[in-house]
This record gives sequence, structure tokens and C-alpha cells, in this order.
Amino acid sequence: MVIFIWGAGIYYHMERAPVNALEIYGVGKQWMWKFQHPGGQREINTLHVPMGRPVKVTMISQDVIHSFFVPAFRVKQDVLPNRYVFTWFTATVPGTYHLFCSQYCGTKHSGMVGSVIVMTPEDYAEWLASGKAEGSLASLGEKAFQQYGCTTCHRPDSGARGPNLEGLYGRPVRLTDNRVVLADDNYIRESILEPNAKVVSGFQSIMPTFRGVVSEDEIIAITEYIKHLAPQESNPLNNRSTPTQIRDSEVPNIQKQNQQQQQPTPQGTKPANPSGKKP
Repeated sequence: MVIFIWGAGIYYHMERAPVNALEIYGVGKQWMWKFQHPGGQREINTLHVPMGRPVKVTMISQDVIHSFFVPAFRVKQDVLPNRYVFTWFTATVPGTYHLFCSQYCGTKHSGMVGSVIVMTPEDYAEWLASGKAEGSLASLGEKAFQQYGCTTCHRPDSGARGPNLEGLYGRPVRLTDNRVVLADDNYIRESILEPNAKVVSGFQSIMPTFRGVVSEDEIIAITEYIKHLAPQESNPLNNRSTPTQIRDSEVPNIQKQNQQQQQPTPQGTKPANPSGKKP
């Protein structure tokens, strides 16, 4: 038991990126790596990172299974289609390090190589400033959000036909089937491509799919934009008659109710009457 607890603590530390980690998005495709920084800078087969700061790389594959592998960092993460995965590391020595795809991904698999360039914080800041970015990743997401007409339905008023997205990211959300899910990167991506998979409580399934319309890069930008949507201080978090978001204090009670409902009733006994009134 002691060894298990000790090992679980190490695993927990390894698998959770620090809160102050620099978040970078990556896309693997035959046969290249594409990276996007929060400031909007884009790279192909090269990843610039600052020394001494944790870096979280959230990745997805655009076609087949790839694997993000930096031997010098002892970092390896399979990159899957239709699902975000992440890895993190802290580089401590400036220099250029090999980046490989360690999962066979087709005829040019051996050519899917790149470099991770570790720079001092000062040099990294200078590199960011010298990049020709069209705008921050969040601002690009805002443009795409407006371009595809998302603001028509996702508004923070009572007449909105879609859930309010302000303050949504990282919060639990109640669905029509009474399940509670976390609004993370995968949830947002699925809601864009498969909007009927998880319909939010209080809303109808009227959103069309954007599969084949929105690119993977645009989905990443829209996700980053939604992350930056803070709730308005003048309005309550749940501003609909049927709340779409759930306060943290509600989650344990909801999960407990779901577990009680899922427990089978023993044969020959009557289910409990929660109201306490006589039938």
C-alpha cells in the first residue's frame, strides 16, 4: 500500500501540468508537426520554448496516430485523431533538441522530424516579438466565432438559443440526460463537430454540425477564445431559467443522486419515497 501511494503521487505529479505552464497547441499530420503559440505565432516542424518554464503542449492528429517524442526530455505522447491529448515538460538547458514521430504513420514516417529550440526567457520574448503573427490565438478565435455566426445563438441574454459561453471553460455542465460533464478542450471540439452528442440542459438540439466547415486550426483558436471569455460581473453565472452551468457546490449532490438512481431496486421492495408523503 505504501508503494502504491508513493507511486500514485509520482504519477499524479507527472500527468498534471503546473498551473503556470505555457500552453501551446500542436497538430500532427502526414508528415509534419504544426504548432501555435498563444500570441498567434505559428511553426512547422520547429517548436520554440523558454528555458525554466513548464510548457504544456495540447495536441491532436489530423489523420492517423502519431507520437510526439523528444528523447532528450524523456517525453513521449501518442497523438490521436478526434481527441486532444497533452504532455508537458520543463527545459532546463538552452539548445536544439530532436523531435520525432515514434509511431509508424505511413510511407514518409521517417521524414516526420523536427526540432525543439530552448531559449533563455529574454531570447524567447525577443523571438515572439519578431514573429509575424496576425493576432493572438484568442483574437483569431474571436474572428472565426463571428465569421461562422456563433454569436447569433450563443449570447449572454435570456433570448439566446444556445448556451452562454462566458465563464464556461473548466466548469461542469448539466446535459439533457442529467449527466454532468466538464467543459474542457475535447468537450468544446465535440460540441462544434458533433453538437447532438451532448445537448445542454434547457436547450434544443438545433445546432448544425461544422464538420468539414471549420478547420482544426480554427477549432483550436475558437477554443482558446472561449477560454478567455470571463463571466460578466453584473450578471449571475446561471442567467437562464434552466441553468446550463453548475456551481461547484452542486456537483457532489448531483453525482450522488445519479448514483442512487442507477442502483437497482431489490426485487419485492418498493422504491423509496423521497417526498416523505403517503402515496
